[in-house]
Amino acid sequence: MTRWRLVAGMAACVTFGLLLGAAPAAAEATDNPVARLISLERDGMNRVAAQHVARLTRPAVPHGAEIEVRYDRAWLLALDAPVLSEQGECLANALYHEARGESIKGQFAVAEVILNRVDSPAFPNTICGVINQGARGVTNGRCQFSFACDGNSLAMNEAEARALARRIADLMESGAPRALTEGATYFHTTQVAPRWSRVFDRTARIGAHLFYRADNI
Repeated sequence: MTRWRLVAGMAACVTFGLLLGAAPAAAEATDNPVARLISLERDGMNRVAAQHVARLTRPAVPHGAEIEVRYDRAWLLALDAPVLSEQGECLANALYHEARGESIKGQFAVAEVILNRVDSPAFPNTICGVINQGARGVTNGRCQFSFACDGNSLAMNEAEARALARRIADLMESGAPRALTEGATYFHTTQVAPRWSRVFDRTARIGAHLFYRADNI
């Protein structure tokens, strides 16, 4: 009786092994679509598992810390020309028209203000929304950024200034550190003195621009 059970058990093992091993091989040999599906699913699960392990074991990196930034014209121009998203195009356009006469740091600082506004509940939650806030039509409205409704051409005709603006926009939209303005959400040139500049905290002066943070928003 014991010998019969042993033989039966061995036979069951062989049969089970055939189901797991030989059957798929035979199915693949006959180009069975079910076998192909199982094989694809198994390969996919293996890849997902590897990606999951890699993600879990990757060391934590502070936001933006992995993106290198140099406030240097030559370094920026040596970067590959970026392919910008719609929001990135809006940011590049604003940098070109609002800050192309500023230093490289000054242009990065203006980008910081725009992105800080996107993060603030007091402003629209997209880059394009922030830049076009208050613009109605071509010359009407109380624009937050004057170029958006001053009636002048929005073309970026100066090649180098356009290249710089697009590269800065790409870096900043990708999460580069905002290290210049201490969270500023406002700025103005030194030639004007808006009323809010007497209320908000000044955080930086870079070139011809003064930067402010409203702590209550």
